[in-house]
Amino acid sequence: MSVKTRRATPEDLEELFKIERECFKDEAFTRQQLAYFLNSPLFLNVIAEVDGEVAGFIVGVVESHGSLPLGHIYSIDVSKRYRRMGVATRLLGEIERLFAERGVRFSYLEVRVDNTAARKLYEKCGYEEVEILQDYYKLGVHGVRLRKDLKASKASKLREEE
Repeated sequence: MSVKTRRATPEDLEELFKIERECFKDEAFTRQQLAYFLNSPLFLNVIAEVDGEVAGFIVGVVESHGSLPLGHIYSIDVSKRYRRMGVATRLLGEIERLFAERGVRFSYLEVRVDNTAARKLYEKCGYEEVEILQDYYKLGVHGVRLRKDLKASKASKLREEE
């Protein structure tokens, strides 16, 4: 099994919406929101395919905070049948590479406090908790903001390879 990535296009909308609904149900982005992400030149949209089938996708954007560009991951979705196969790790790596190409030093994302599997994945991939977000998803449903230093991550990878 090999995981390949490619840039998403507006033609991928229905497949991405189906996966988004599977992953997030009533907290899912709407079809219109996903269409905006796919059609906006500001957003980076990457699909992971396994044996030619869409297995998941990631949406991110480079935001400016003062003079510092930050990579913000809006959503990462992996269809249930492709979980625990390295798809999410591959998607994270690809969006981080695209962020780095655009001069981004820090990547960040938000996740539900109770999403233990996702939090473990992000921690394994080098993300650190920086803030608890009270009522982030809805009243009583809290989030956690995580951040990764892409330059530090790259430097440690180079040391490992030496």
